[in-house]
Amino acid sequence: MRLRKRLIDQIGRASRTFRLLEPGDRILCGLSGGKDSYAMIWLLRELQRRLPFEIELVAVNLDQGHPGFEQHVIADWCAAQGFEHHMLQRDTYSVVLEKIPEGKTYCSLCSRLRRGILYDAAVELRCNKIALGHHRDDVVETLMLNLMFSGQLKAMAPRLTSDDGRNIVIRPLISCDEDEIARFAEENAFPILPCDLCGSQENLQRKQIKQMLRGWSERNPRVKGSLFAALGNVRASHLLDRSLQERLGMLDPTGEDPAVP
Repeated sequence: MRLRKRLIDQIGRASRTFRLLEPGDRILCGLSGGKDSYAMIWLLRELQRRLPFEIELVAVNLDQGHPGFEQHVIADWCAAQGFEHHMLQRDTYSVVLEKIPEGKTYCSLCSRLRRGILYDAAVELRCNKIALGHHRDDVVETLMLNLMFSGQLKAMAPRLTSDDGRNIVIRPLISCDEDEIARFAEENAFPILPCDLCGSQENLQRKQIKQMLRGWSERNPRVKGSLFAALGNVRASHLLDRSLQERLGMLDPTGEDPAVP
């Protein structure tokens, strides 16, 4: 009970801070069959009952055409829970097999294909927002991946507008810890479906980051929380992004520093 309350409170605070939930929202909730998406829609419904305004939740999952996918599992769970549910059938499996060389991971292309399908579905289902199940650990891992492998100071936004301007994407679990979500999923016996699309391939870089963070956390349990907090405590004047400093008025376009006489 305390775990459920803590997770709901975390979603509520994130919603108030980043305007994730607003009056009249009709939210497409992407269900993958994993622990995070089940927890997300379940907790959103609990929060929905406490909100002083109306929102709608629409469960959507994607049958990507890979062998052995048990589409009835999610459909049966949604029916038992009383969620409006839509199953989308799109053969992304053959596309991924064709495009990705043998031995490479499918995750990046697969994710982009799924995201595009959900964007289209949101328009068709008259949903103004799309909720995805990324949590705090995903955010921190993405931050470290970009820092160490891409040379970018970038993570995941709690709320963003898609490139085509049609959709608002929200991440209600953004402040929630993955281990607590896993415990919550186990306590509620969510019918977890493994990701068999790629034969459960490991993303080697992300695996390395996970192991690194795990090692750091054993020595300092506050590491992940501190990295996450840093994303909301940015000192632009102490970074090297010239265009950002110009936009903030720290440098003028001529290259002169306004603080230097």
